[in-house]
Amino acid sequence: MSDTAAPETAETYEQFLDHVTRMTNVQNAAGILNWDQQVMMPDAGTPARSQQTAALSTVHHEMLTSDDLADYLEELEATDLGPEQQAVVREVRREHERATRVPGDLVEEISETTSNALPTWKQAKENDDFEAFAPTLEKVVELKREYAAHIDPDRDPYEVLFEDYEPYLGLDTAERVLERLRDELVPLIDEISDSDAELASPFEGTYDEGTQEELVRDALDTLGYDWDRGRLDTAPHPFSMGTQFDARVTTRFKPGDPLDALGSTIHEFGHATYTLGLPQDQYGTPLGQSRDLSVHESQSRLWENHVGRSRPFWDLFASHVDDHLGVDAAPQEFYEAANRIYPDNRIRVEADELTYHLHIILRFEIERDLVSGDLDVAEVPQVWNDKMEEYLGVRPDTDAEGCLQDIHWTHGNFGYFPTYSLGSVLAAQLFAAAEDDLDDLAGDVRAGEFDGLHAWLTENVHSHGCRYTTDDLIREATGESFTADYFLDYATEKFGDLYDL
Repeated sequence: MSDTAAPETAETYEQFLDHVTRMTNVQNAAGILNWDQQVMMPDAGTPARSQQTAALSTVHHEMLTSDDLADYLEELEATDLGPEQQAVVREVRREHERATRVPGDLVEEISETTSNALPTWKQAKENDDFEAFAPTLEKVVELKREYAAHIDPDRDPYEVLFEDYEPYLGLDTAERVLERLRDELVPLIDEISDSDAELASPFEGTYDEGTQEELVRDALDTLGYDWDRGRLDTAPHPFSMGTQFDARVTTRFKPGDPLDALGSTIHEFGHATYTLGLPQDQYGTPLGQSRDLSVHESQSRLWENHVGRSRPFWDLFASHVDDHLGVDAAPQEFYEAANRIYPDNRIRVEADELTYHLHIILRFEIERDLVSGDLDVAEVPQVWNDKMEEYLGVRPDTDAEGCLQDIHWTHGNFGYFPTYSLGSVLAAQLFAAAEDDLDDLAGDVRAGEFDGLHAWLTENVHSHGCRYTTDDLIREATGESFTADYFLDYATEKFGDLYDL
């Protein structure tokens, strides 16, 4: 706060901050209950847990839209605050204004509709019956259009929805980056498909869960996970959640594919190390919270791809795999296995580092057209299959492995998908900046010395919390605006070398 701020301003800000901190604690408590439901809770606990999480959600919403918070924001509007306090007010005001513009009955209807959509989607997927899900999807799209119209009736509704997940980069930036990825990755993947290069496959047979868990715990130790502030568990779909005092990771194990568990664990470690790097003395405020989904995904992709899939990492970690799994292969063989491209894969969550983005772009283009009204729900299966064939040269045999494979639209999460690719692009830009600033990052990785990279990411990304908007944070960290140049250069060089292009 400004040194010249009046005493009444300081008092108002402290009251405001106390309200925000209590509101954040309610949200964090709900997060722990959600983690428990996915990891530890017995199946029969669902009825009570649903009521518990609903109660906390209601309390949080009431605090976010309360008259007290509105009064604090109004009083602070014309006061002399320092840059950090201005950032806190900016972030809270944005959330408050969006929440108060949407009627409570619409929030309730969206919640009820999406809750009921889940079992409908599950059944439709099991039966490969898109028509059974179509009316529900139509209703969800309609409700999310209405939601966007309440927030800002004069803007593109998809742009409004996108800002729930990435409020500052701008949909125009996302569209420009995703279109460039599509235009440049499709021919690169075509070249890889035509290549005669044979990449190594050192893993054979199956590997039990206990042995794989020992391997991924070893990886977390190697990368520097703080076990005093974290833990590893299993979940059907790996995720990470928590605060700077307690950031937990989960993984999953496939008997025939230990690289899946290793990659998933390193990915979630990236999320957790971001959370653990947030300022402890700012806990409960936006300055102690992560910047939005694109930045969060950049941290997981940086560790998963630029570290965990790099040749220096496999120079370091090959012997660890042999120790745990008894796979005696050269580092180059593991490196190749970790970077194989599978253009014929139809499932997003099983996609490789390159084709993954075409899965994202396909979904982005479809949901954008759905929300704008340029695409009817009934047309989704055909358009999905056509785009899959155009971008990857394969066509789903069923809607279950096509347009029914993801859960996101069931939740009404339109605008979420692009942040996966935006995060990957940002990861390459951040890693290039770290390489410029650190003397020998590749050598550090090869030697298992990760303190320098941790310190660089903490100083340039984690320590700022939400002080900066996304684009300002990127400029502060890298000296440049957000760009896809680094990712495309990285992908072209790496896979060109692997596949002799």
